Amino acid sequence: MAEASKKGLWGRRLSWLALALSLGGIAAALVAALGTGAGWWTYRAGLGVLRYALYAAVAGGVLAIVAWIVSRRSGARTGWINALALVAAVLFTGYLGNQIMTARSVPAIHDAATDLDDLPQFSRLTARADNLENIPDEDDPKLAALDPESRWKALHRRAYSDLRPLRLALPTAEVVSRAEQLARERGWEVANVDGRAGIVEATATTLFFRFKDDVVIRVRPDPAQPGGSIVDMRSISRVGGSDVGVNAARIRDFLRDLQASAA
Repeated sequence: MAEASKKGLWGRRLSWLALALSLGGIAAALVAALGTGAGWWTYRAGLGVLRYALYAAVAGGVLAIVAWIVSRRSGARTGWINALALVAAVLFTGYLGNQIMTARSVPAIHDAATDLDDLPQFSRLTARADNLENIPDEDDPKLAALDPESRWKALHRRAYSDLRPLRLALPTAEVVSRAEQLARERGWEVANVDGRAGIVEATATTLFFRFKDDVVIRVRPDPAQPGGSIVDMRSISRVGGSDVGVNAARIRDFLRDLQASAA
């Protein structure tokens, strides 16, 4: 009887520890994100905490399984604690695991555009000073032999070949107006709207870590379609080496919605 009671006590302790690790990992990730967004520490420090938060959640999930086995043998009623710990761990690790897989599937670059040969340029906002520094060669001798800009373009074309200018059967002034409206609906901070130049500039801020990405939308008359427009877009992260494909996804989503608004 005493032995069963002792096992039950260990089962309860393991269950609560599993829950503490799982929920603690999530809490640490949220604090890391909020602190980075508030400027309390650098984004590198925030991402470093995120790594250990993931380790804690994984440990919590594994321990929840062990605690469930121990509790079953001892008769301790801690099933709901173990279930909560395991669900929290699975959801959190699944989310971060998906982010890691996405990061590994795209090149470690942070600048995406629809026209690499005639890049949309910022006029009010500015591209980061180190924009073409530390462009990876991915251990490819051919890439390593290229200058940074050519290497970036080669990586970009390989990963984001679907990013292309959008043609609309609308005059440039109307397209600029629609682009500005869409940017504001997304909660972007609009820095410049120039109808004559056909430019919209804005800053998008990510939800958790509050990373800021600068966006420029360029609208020009389409020579192949009288009264029509050609829309190009560029999105650049202000910090970091890899954007985990966020800038390219932003361009895809924005141009898709812009096209839908003109239908």
